[in-house]
Amino acid sequence: MVQRLLILGGSSFVGPAVIDDALARGWDVTVLNRGTQPAPAGVTSLTGDRTSSGGLAALHDGIWDVVVDTWASAPSAVRDAAAVLVDRVDRYVYVSSRSVYRWPMPARGAEDLPMCDASPDDGDVNYQRAKRGGELAALAAFGDRALFARAGLILGPREDIGRLPWWLHRIARGGPVLAPGPADNGVQFIDARDLAAFVLDTAEHGFGGPYDVVSPVGHASMRDVLEACVAVTDSDAELRWTPPEPILAADVQPWTDLPIWLPPGEDHDAMHGADVSKAVSDGLHCRPVYETVADTSAWLQSLDAPPVPPDRAYIQPVGLDPDIEARLLSAAGS
Repeated sequence: MVQRLLILGGSSFVGPAVIDDALARGWDVTVLNRGTQPAPAGVTSLTGDRTSSGGLAALHDGIWDVVVDTWASAPSAVRDAAAVLVDRVDRYVYVSSRSVYRWPMPARGAEDLPMCDASPDDGDVNYQRAKRGGELAALAAFGDRALFARAGLILGPREDIGRLPWWLHRIARGGPVLAPGPADNGVQFIDARDLAAFVLDTAEHGFGGPYDVVSPVGHASMRDVLEACVAVTDSDAELRWTPPEPILAADVQPWTDLPIWLPPGEDHDAMHGADVSKAVSDGLHCRPVYETVADTSAWLQSLDAPPVPPDRAYIQPVGLDPDIEARLLSAAGS
């Protein structure tokens, strides 16, 4: 059955992945955004700025089966969109984040963890409160017709933060590469295309409520990710696995200076230790690590220039200073 899909935004990373998947299913796809980029072929484009007065006017005459919303700023924008769409859309899918849980999150935490404090009426707030407030806004309007995809680390083609692209560029340069250990430390992420497939499948099946959406524990390790980078770049890079202690002593910041990586401990348990059995039981499929890395590499090579990270206050630049890497490698005798 052809579904009518509305995407709010849809111009970067997860949005295009949802569009591609929906078009491949033969769905009727409409996007609402500011029109700064042309809509893909086969997509109906509506122009509107959800942060402006009257910015949702283009939605007043439409009817859709599913809306997918990736908004990450003021929850009041989700509230206003949900109010307009409550009688025009059957299911509201909000792409949220595992950041909505109250910190610290224990290892093997699931969807029933305590939530952070937030309000659907919030304006500009931090990322954690923004995503939880967006959930509450959708829930208030749609009830059990709302679905929350609480993604963790999202990787894959079109990644606009630059985490996996940084590793690919660094490893492509070759030579000794500081590889943060332990090598077999688990990593949880979701390929944007697998996230897209999951949210459309669950919406089509009429599911609702929250889902943590990352790969299962054991799906990947830092070794898997970095060895895949070496393989797809065909470089002479030599991964020099280094314990966390000297890296942290050099004031290197996990997650940002060395993207994806978190040393064993509370932060790692929270970000790379989620129990995703609910999503898996309802159809979550995660492609092999190598495929995500290889396709991201191919996408980077197809670009005329490196992607520009989004201008969002909650996103820190990623990547390790080459001089710091050289000092750490030298200290380790590399």
